[in-house]
Amino acid sequence: MEDLCMEEKILTGKKHGMAALLGIIVLFMLALAGIIFGAVMIENDENPVLFISGMALVVLASILCGGLKVLKPQEALVLTLFGNYVGTLKEAGFYYVNPFCSSVNPAARTRLSQSGDVSDSTAMLAIAAGKAAGAGAETASKKISLKVMTLNNSKQKINDCLGNPIEIGIAVTWRVVNTAKAVFEVDNYKEFLSLQCDSALRDIVRIYPYDVAPNVDTTGDGVADEGSLRGSSEIVAARIRDEIQDRVEEAGMEIIEARITYLAYATEIAAVMLQRQQASAIIDARKMIVDGAVGMVEMALERLNENHTVELDEERKAAMVSNLLVVLCGNRDAQPVVNSGSLY
Repeated sequence: MEDLCMEEKILTGKKHGMAALLGIIVLFMLALAGIIFGAVMIENDENPVLFISGMALVVLASILCGGLKVLKPQEALVLTLFGNYVGTLKEAGFYYVNPFCSSVNPAARTRLSQSGDVSDSTAMLAIAAGKAAGAGAETASKKISLKVMTLNNSKQKINDCLGNPIEIGIAVTWRVVNTAKAVFEVDNYKEFLSLQCDSALRDIVRIYPYDVAPNVDTTGDGVADEGSLRGSSEIVAARIRDEIQDRVEEAGMEIIEARITYLAYATEIAAVMLQRQQASAIIDARKMIVDGAVGMVEMALERLNENHTVELDEERKAAMVSNLLVVLCGNRDAQPVVNSGSLY
């Protein structure tokens, strides 16, 4: 069975643009001379063959102009000839190719929320001029950028593994590494990347809880762990990056990095979850205070017994423990009461 995967073919040895340009200029000059002298001959009722030849040279030179291609650094041009893939120009330079070759970039007019698609007034005017002017501007719009770009899609509302709705946003750094796959394997590689980023984000986020939760396995090894979206953001981002890379590999793109840019509970439960977090923090703080107070009481009793400073029976020990715990665990400063009488 024939392999349908497109392999990139880099065109080299095509940097003859300057020589071709000079040749085209010479043709235009010859055509102009032919038209002028031919017009004079027509006025003198002579053979118009020179005038016709001059017009033919103008048409020929105009067609040859379509083969001139200029590429800046980190740009590429995918060429096809009558529907067949010819190759890709990748190095910066002035090229001359078959004038009947056409450049292909299905994502040329796609605008996403990313660094390479910032649409200022100059860019919009250039696109409008390309629609009206024709081949020259159209070719410029068909160039594929090989630069590193950052895609920042809109925030998504997703349920975590516990069913809590959260809002999350990511920024994905990417670039095109195989122009043939990017152009021919998918309909629009920019839209394809955007869709796969959203899909991969949903798949990964549903594995994790927003915060650390008991009895949750986020690694798939069957053992509960402490993974969470808030506490394990770098691990989550790495898994999102790997998931996106697996999905866009066939489109000739490389995912360099993925970062979580926004993470919060959805607005409908944000207030309730904040109260829950505050309650958990208060409980943890109280537990720490009680553990410390019990330890101090135990230490006090042990020191008293070791030094035989005071002999206390069980009832007096219980009263002492109760008073110390009240003092150590209270919310306010203790107000001591001095007993000047006998303890008994």
